[in-house]
Amino acid sequence: MNDSLRSLLERAHAEEHAGLWPAAAATYEAAYAEAAHGRDARGVLEVVTRAGHCHRQAGDSDLAETLLGLSLTLAELQGEDGLAARALNGLAILRHNVGDVEGAEALYLAARDHALAAGNEVSVGETEQNLGILANIRGRLDEALAYYESGLEHLRKAGTPRACASVLNNMAMLHLDLRHLEQADALFEEAMQICAAAGDVVTVGVIHINRAELFLARGEPDRARESCDQGFEIFSRVNDELSMGEALKFYGIIYRTTGKLHLADRHLRQAIETAAGKDPLLEAEAQRELALVLRMQGRNREAMEALNRAHLLFRTLHAEPDHAEVGERIGQLENDFLSLVSAWGESIEAKDMYTSGHCARVADYACRLAQEAGMPPRELVWFRMGAFLHDLGKTEVPEAILNKPGRLSDEERRIMERHPVAGDEMLASVEFPWDVRPMVRWHHERWDGMGYPDGLAGDTVPLPARILRIADVFDALTSTRSYRRPLTPAEAMQMMEDDVGSFDPALFELFRTLVPELSEIALRAHRTPEEPASA
Repeated sequence: MNDSLRSLLERAHAEEHAGLWPAAAATYEAAYAEAAHGRDARGVLEVVTRAGHCHRQAGDSDLAETLLGLSLTLAELQGEDGLAARALNGLAILRHNVGDVEGAEALYLAARDHALAAGNEVSVGETEQNLGILANIRGRLDEALAYYESGLEHLRKAGTPRACASVLNNMAMLHLDLRHLEQADALFEEAMQICAAAGDVVTVGVIHINRAELFLARGEPDRARESCDQGFEIFSRVNDELSMGEALKFYGIIYRTTGKLHLADRHLRQAIETAAGKDPLLEAEAQRELALVLRMQGRNREAMEALNRAHLLFRTLHAEPDHAEVGERIGQLENDFLSLVSAWGESIEAKDMYTSGHCARVADYACRLAQEAGMPPRELVWFRMGAFLHDLGKTEVPEAILNKPGRLSDEERRIMERHPVAGDEMLASVEFPWDVRPMVRWHHERWDGMGYPDGLAGDTVPLPARILRIADVFDALTSTRSYRRPLTPAEAMQMMEDDVGSFDPALFELFRTLVPELSEIALRAHRTPEEPASA
């Protein structure tokens, strides 16, 4: 390699670390011309490998994959294990970026084999770090830490401080996940000092954004915002849109925690717009955070829509195996869904003085019957949400009608009987992972076809709605109403038996076997404070 080519590669390397991607790409083009002119095959291969990594970091995945694939082919033909390792490492990162965890792992392991064969400490260290990232994603934190420590040891032997800073940053994030905040802070600080000394602006920006999460965990929102400001300024300067999107997400979290909800809303929407179609994980995380903000503003339906979009994105990511982190977030999202629909259900009941606790009890009764009828556990999660929301349409019914002490007039009854349709319409924009809308629309349909709003009969009424109807009627009868006392469970069951044609016969017989188990819930809900429990 001649001095001119070496000088061009050094310049391109410095431009990369400054985040000057177009300048670095142009310098690599000049380096390629220099190597080709000098018929330096080894030099051409070096340039192609580095240029592939440059375009990968700049976000041009297609060109990066082409260059790194070419580099791998040429390196293996020439027996250049070190360059083959670097090409494989870059290809693995590209696989990882699109969620292909298994494909990435296979390429990382192949890269490590080539790096060990070449005795290349840098490539071994970088590959060990990346295997640590995969272990972290899979929830194998001890394994991840071992990989990071091994990678750091190899990189320190090689005397590559910039690469060491990257590993230290990842180790800090692992300790942050474990809530080892002091260890995380010390590792971030060490990484920051290394990068500042080496002029690695890009990694400094990454650390600033990550430290914002640390400061939030420590309850220091002002420092979190300052750290975000520094990271955002760097990524604005180098035009790294996705990293700017990550910063915008953290701004949203910071403003949410400090009660500045309008600013949180604005920044999270900007993060979502930046990530859309480019980074599904960032988009999903920002949607979930937006849902929290919308809920705090009382915008329940919009919050539900944001949760749904987050869930769809996380489910897409979870299609790849062993993604423990995403699986955990899906579980958190389902808890968010249930918490939101519970609160929404309570807001429905706030209009009706006689239905306090109705949605929760109906959900308990209906889920127990659905479980006994063989509904799978995963479906039960969403079925419970549908049960909580079944009376959503009552928010459109005037309180005077809901709380009227006597019989409803024909016009009032017509308004009341429209609430299932109103609820269905309110949920039309929410694409739940499991279809809850039939429960909302058809929970007043009867087995004999005499129900409303559509007069469905028999098993044309969806099974979830048939289950829900039994639970809904049982709770209505055992609850206090303006015109009567609550019935005992035995009295309620007798009245339900006398209502021939109302219920699916098989489900009703199954419910009958559960009544002794469910009766205490009904009695406890309407027992006055001074009234003793039955012996």
